[in-house]
Amino acid sequence: MSQSGSQAAAFFRDVRTSRVVWLVRKDEGSPTHLSADGTRSFPFWSTSPRAQRAAKIWGHGLQVDSMPLGTWCDLVLPDAARDGLVIGTNWSGPRLVGWSFTPGEVLNRLAADS
Repeated sequence: MSQSGSQAAAFFRDVRTSRVVWLVRKDEGSPTHLSADGTRSFPFWSTSPRAQRAAKIWGHGLQVDSMPLGTWCDLVLPDAARDGLVIGTNWSGPRLVGWSFTPGEVLNRLAADS
């Protein structure tokens, strides 16, 4: 399995267990990433240390925050789907890369693995 694949697998495993997702944000909101194909990703992490590393790499005064998995599934994922965003999972490395999934794929993976 690739590094990105193992990070994605860890994301789903960890959030099922902890029931918490982590993000990086500023008062104005959370950063998204525009890929070469024009898809905009909204990244999340499965643990605080992973999100802290991302905040440090991206800089710009980003802070780490968490939210309950239920809130994320019920509110954030539907909003992301409506806005045409995909969900980045446990992006890592010096350039913060990894796999992204549609909100529907995220919900299906969480349901399949529970």
